[in-house]
Amino acid sequence: MKKVAVLLSGCGVFDGAEVNEAVLTLLHLTKQGAAYQCFAPDIEQMHTINHLKGEENGDKRNVLEEAARIARGEVKPLSELEASEFDALMLPGGFGVAKNFCDFAVNGAEMTVNEQVLKVGKAFIDAEKPAGYMCIAPVLLPHIYGNGVKVTVGNDQEVAGSINTMGGEHVDCGVRDIVVDDKHKLVTTPAYMLADNLADAEEGIRKLVEKVLYMAA
Repeated sequence: MKKVAVLLSGCGVFDGAEVNEAVLTLLHLTKQGAAYQCFAPDIEQMHTINHLKGEENGDKRNVLEEAARIARGEVKPLSELEASEFDALMLPGGFGVAKNFCDFAVNGAEMTVNEQVLKVGKAFIDAEKPAGYMCIAPVLLPHIYGNGVKVTVGNDQEVAGSINTMGGEHVDCGVRDIVVDDKHKLVTTPAYMLADNLADAEEGIRKLVEKVLYMAA
């Protein structure tokens, strides 16, 4: 049975992990017969958004504790993730990636990446193991994989431009499709960067999960 590490950036599209993307990822891993373990950094969120009003509310929340809401409590600190214990890595999106895993939401192409997230991403490269990144998460990839890495966030020209500026190669992609970088054993899909509904997001995420697990064979 293949084992997959899933990184969560909190809980909630505007300040953490995109819940639908995370659940669809876990669902399709299970349907494909894979086991998974969720991880999140034990750090404070950049800020907290009231998802009903779309406004910052001033609360302080912990990324690991928030991720536990999605993982039903079964989540470990990112510092405990050892690439040697897993066959693949997956990152659902959500603005938590751009706020808690890095500072893209504030600094765009001048962003920096959380050291733990960077270390984990590179560990899977060193181990020659595949990875799947969804939604906004591909903004991390030029920092993790270096120049020339092929990725997609769909067709958002501003984000695509930032990825290209950072040394990546953005490929426009439909919501229900994936972009595969065989050289780097990497798969990306737009998910809710483009999705209008669960069915849109589900199809791309299913294809991503299937491809990453195939690469992990």
